[in-house]
Amino acid sequence: MDYKQELITTIHDFGCDLEILEARLTQLAENESTAVIIPALYEELERPALTRIREHLQHCPFIKQVIICLYAETTEKYAKAVEFFRVLPQPTLVIWENGDRVTQLLQDLKDKGLDLLSFKGKGRAVWLGLGVATITAEAIAVHDADITTYDRSYPLKLLFPLLEKEFGIAFNKAYYARLGSYPPSFHGRVVRLFVTPLLRALTELFGNRDYLRYLSAYRYPLSGEFAVTSDLALNIRIPGNWGLEMGMLAEVYRNLALKRIAQIDLGVFEHKHQSLGNSSNEGLQKMCRDILRSVLRTLTETEQVVVTRSHIQALRVKFRREAQDLTRQYFVDARFNNFQYDRHKEEVTTEVFEKLILDAGTQFLSDPTGAQIPDWTRALAVMPDLREQLQNAAAASAAEVKALMLVHKESVSSRKELQVL
Repeated sequence: MDYKQELITTIHDFGCDLEILEARLTQLAENESTAVIIPALYEELERPALTRIREHLQHCPFIKQVIICLYAETTEKYAKAVEFFRVLPQPTLVIWENGDRVTQLLQDLKDKGLDLLSFKGKGRAVWLGLGVATITAEAIAVHDADITTYDRSYPLKLLFPLLEKEFGIAFNKAYYARLGSYPPSFHGRVVRLFVTPLLRALTELFGNRDYLRYLSAYRYPLSGEFAVTSDLALNIRIPGNWGLEMGMLAEVYRNLALKRIAQIDLGVFEHKHQSLGNSSNEGLQKMCRDILRSVLRTLTETEQVVVTRSHIQALRVKFRREAQDLTRQYFVDARFNNFQYDRHKEEVTTEVFEKLILDAGTQFLSDPTGAQIPDWTRALAVMPDLREQLQNAAAASAAEVKALMLVHKESVSSRKELQVL
């Protein structure tokens, strides 16, 4: 346990009283509303993590709205999702992000000169959710749908610092320990074996730049759990690729003073794991590629750094040394705690990540702009009522599938009655 502070405010959990925090947040939320956004694929409904999340959300009176941004391939799957979340006591909106109604709205937006249809994945889902949430919510938490350790303390900790006005916080990012239980082991490969040595190597290469110091202050920069004020949500560009989390930190850096940024301890955390991938277009390799491009772009934007091919070559060499040093340190830590640790496998992983640096750097040099969804203020300049239209589209889709389900149930009931007769 430590009480170290960083460049941004670090909120530790020294055994905080959750009952006191919940009572206070519930009181605050009566005057300034809150929302939770969960981007999800339909497949998440078939896994135990989302069921656990749903069960805990039922006991969160401080959450005033739940928004699910769902990617589902069929009407039947969307209907199952609507039914799945029906038990929640909060007003719950399931946005069918690839459904006909939402797609048509985005097409209308494209026809007016703003193309969001070209963006896919979690980035677009988060963008849609943030827009709708800002209609009523002052504080908005976002988290993934695959958290296997989820409990009510997660949204409580994320939202509390934003509504407690004496704190002055506008962005709150989760950090945690990614530890496996059976057997005990270190998880979080991308943070441990790519982001951490990358930031160290970039600092050696370009000096102690403010942006690099800022990124290094985050204890788990790739966490998918964060909370934002509605004002910030409307004014940040959402990255449209696998560099979402790092790109979000860049947008926060551009929009907020450091004293308004915090990170909070969620304890031990676990979710589903992604594969390393067989190429730079797959799995964790694709994530690392997009992360590096995001960091290089923001360094260029904010620090007047001119990145050359020579820098990329030097970065690869420096990254290798930093990564090798870290694997040795993790080995010592793991052995002392009787954790399972395959040092050779970790070294192989860092070698894969090292090779990505040249690939990602080359892509950055050829196209340094990256993929970012325009902020909501720009979208509202094109379609002032876009948020309300999205909200109405989601409500209409849910009502439609509920009616279809009712007809189906009545039809099944009638057939059973006829069989009895």
